Amino acid sequence: MAGLLFLAFAYFAVGQAAANRNGAQTAADAAALAAAQETRDDLADLWKLAVLDPTKWQDIFEGNGGDNACWRADQLAALNDAGNVQCLPEGLLSYRITVQANKSAGDSVIPETSTTRAHATATAVIDSLCTFEAPEPPSGEPSGQPSGEPPGEEPEDAALPTLTCEDGVNWELDPGDLTDLPGPEDLFAVHLVTD
Repeated sequence: MAGLLFLAFAYFAVGQAAANRNGAQTAADAAALAAAQETRDDLADLWKLAVLDPTKWQDIFEGNGGDNACWRADQLAALNDAGNVQCLPEGLLSYRITVQANKSAGDSVIPETSTTRAHATATAVIDSLCTFEAPEPPSGEPSGQPSGEPPGEEPEDAALPTLTCEDGVNWELDPGDLTDLPGPEDLFAVHLVTD
């Protein structure tokens, strides 16, 4: 009978450890996604600011200019009862996050469970959802600078490239009416990838 009772407690300890590990994985997933989504939102804001200058679009879609959003990973890990966050941006469009559960699995017949805390890792990536045909620079002018325009300005009637996005959605952008622009989720996808 004592042996059966010990086995029952051992199975319970294993279950607690598994639950602790699952909680840590949830925290890592949420932290990685939060960091990537924050960067996605930064890039979408940059694109909106540069919408009249299509020569800047490709850099933005490749991730240039986005801020490091590891602070968001720290926030989401804490909300999911995890800490000791290691946030490693992998290139411009990816975050690899490792977290440690704040609590151990608790006291049990297996001594290690009272002190061991679960660790988990997750990686989130940002994918550009849109393509476009970059405009040709006017002949005799440096790339990105329209003829006769002061630096940093675009002619108001300059045609903007069409954004061709996932699911066949085309955004025909009117430089004279920029009230209906694609949102961050239209321009970029954020998802977890397996390591």
